[in-house]
Amino acid sequence: MRIAVLLRDHCQPKKCNSECRNYCPKVRTGVEAVVIGDSGRPVISEELCVGCGICVHKCPFEAIKIIGLPEELKSELMHQYGTNGFRIYRLPVPKKGLVTGILGPNGIGKTTSIRLLSGEEVPNFGDYENPPSKEQVLERLSGTELGDYLTKVYAGKVRTALKPQYVDKLPKVAKGVVRDLLSKVAERMTPDEAAELMDLQDVIDRPLDRLSGGELQRVAIAASLMKDADTYFFDEPSSYLDIYQRIKVARLIQSLAEEKQVVVIEHDLAIFDFLADNAYLVYGSEGAYGIFANPRQVRIAINTYLDGYLREENIRFRDTQIRFESHPPRDSQLTAHLLDYDRMECDFKQFKLSVEPGTIKIGESIGVVGPNAIGKTTFVKMLAGVQEPTLGSVDRSVKVSYKPQYIAPDFDGTVLELFTATNLEFFQSGFFESEIAHPLMLRRLYDKNVKNLSGGELQRVAIAICLSREADMYLLDEPSAYLDSNQRMEAAKTVRRVMEKRGRSALIVDHDIYFLDMVSDSMMVFDGIPGREGRANGPFDMREGMNMFLKNVDVTFRRDNDTNRPRINKPGSRLDREQKEMGEYYYSGA
Repeated sequence: MRIAVLLRDHCQPKKCNSECRNYCPKVRTGVEAVVIGDSGRPVISEELCVGCGICVHKCPFEAIKIIGLPEELKSELMHQYGTNGFRIYRLPVPKKGLVTGILGPNGIGKTTSIRLLSGEEVPNFGDYENPPSKEQVLERLSGTELGDYLTKVYAGKVRTALKPQYVDKLPKVAKGVVRDLLSKVAERMTPDEAAELMDLQDVIDRPLDRLSGGELQRVAIAASLMKDADTYFFDEPSSYLDIYQRIKVARLIQSLAEEKQVVVIEHDLAIFDFLADNAYLVYGSEGAYGIFANPRQVRIAINTYLDGYLREENIRFRDTQIRFESHPPRDSQLTAHLLDYDRMECDFKQFKLSVEPGTIKIGESIGVVGPNAIGKTTFVKMLAGVQEPTLGSVDRSVKVSYKPQYIAPDFDGTVLELFTATNLEFFQSGFFESEIAHPLMLRRLYDKNVKNLSGGELQRVAIAICLSREADMYLLDEPSAYLDSNQRMEAAKTVRRVMEKRGRSALIVDHDIYFLDMVSDSMMVFDGIPGREGRANGPFDMREGMNMFLKNVDVTFRRDNDTNRPRINKPGSRLDREQKEMGEYYYSGA
């Protein structure tokens, strides 16, 4: 085993006075494994470190992580960012006629691999001080599929198009209206054709800084599809999109792959399964290193990801399996009513929401589904007391805890201080540590300032804060946003466990079918005309609610034989036709 040592960004030498150098037993022999680097922070020498692990347990800020890397991967290091910097091992290879998927957690090198494959960065094979030239890279990779691909890239024979991960930054790098941006990349189609393809007709002459997240995502996808490229990279194309839009984008990307090379990074496993042909799993340690496993057929890749064990490589990258129930469990004892509401309406100038009478039971977790701009968030705000209905009322004696869709941190302090200020007694309990902090991986965030958290980190903190408040009902609006696949499933299990063990109710709005399948007892279904009028129906039992919803989407689901996870049937397939004839859109058997 080779010992790789990483000194994390939240090392605070001013507070600990660099005492970490005293933890190393080599100090007694006059050799120090810890030195002060040019940045003023301690840097651990990989050559001198013996991997004793003492520093990891002694460091008060959890700034040091020691990782064992398989010896055989020494020869497959593709890129490294400086001393103790992030490493990436192996790279995927795009193939014409196939959608190549990349599946793995955040901070593991997926986006880095796209930069290397597009030629934006050149692999240094770990020699970051004297990086090789492109010619030296090709010589080293000679005779491999990756070498053949990069030869064309470096020769300018492969044009690439990238749909970036963070579409919310688009207004900062491009000014003007949507039409202006699309006109700059109009090669395969005109701006108006692209607008019609991505349902952007209503916003094509609107400034970019006035678009919603979903609209920005569709603009970015349209701009990528308009380019006449040889290889297309789509980095998280489903973010901000509802299930209708996700299915449509998946079909467009599949159509593109018939004549082009396409690589997709995606965290929505249902869409990933539907979209990709083969997939590369990436495992390792967040912010430390990432290793690309050998490609697998997409079904096998996802099942392997859920199992947490790479049989061919003999590597376990997760302690426990992730399993789905054949039929979402529902406690037959859930009969006591927490909240009954009559017909309600919320009438805005350009949009009207109508809510049919319904009941929320004690201990019930309700999933909420429907397209964007249909009133789901408005309904949640009505229950939370943020938005007053224009017709009807909500029982305000029911205490609620609300996690909004868009999280804007206004707390000036660390995550630890935020938890302490929210509910000190609950934060110090063993229940919080075992049922919330551990599965959401919060401990390493405690010393970070709330305003400096990434989107995924902020989402996990927001979920934990919501669940930490004392309430009868917990309202979570799009809790899977910014989370990777594993984090989404852990968050879903966390919400469900907390509701079951504390006997509380939850209402969860989300677009990820896997997330909703794991967390929900019943479903509310929203329909109508997006942006004009919405109708809220339910709650229904899972089967009835999902059948109603999926019929509107025009997709059917089956259960995977090995994992019981939902899988989208291929449109027009025998199983798809049979389930539609029976009216069973929500997995009929395995």
